[in-house]
Amino acid sequence: MKIAEIAGITNGRVICGDELLDHEITHAFSSDLLSDVLTVNRVGILLITGVANLQTIRTAEMAEVMCILLVRNKRASQEMIGLAKNLGLVILESPGSMFAASGKLYQGGIRPLY
Repeated sequence: MKIAEIAGITNGRVICGDELLDHEITHAFSSDLLSDVLTVNRVGILLITGVANLQTIRTAEMAEVMCILLVRNKRASQEMIGLAKNLGLVILESPGSMFAASGKLYQGGIRPLY
């Protein structure tokens, strides 16, 4: 599924990474426990989280996450956006819950990691 489709399905707003919206995402991981994200063993996934801080971006960098979907109306700070742009990451913001976003994306064809 293209990142642009992910934004549409989750009512997501593209915060940064417009140039990457045509990239395909096949797998996603939902977690607010960032240490769990570091166990991910697949490159270029979607991270669905409600944790909106610089550590989220740093964790995504280390785990080679391509796109972050912030749920529950969480907003990316300017520092997060700047760092994500420098690293070539996409940030989306969605008003829905993690559960709803995960379910909609699963129905749309995104596969879970585990």
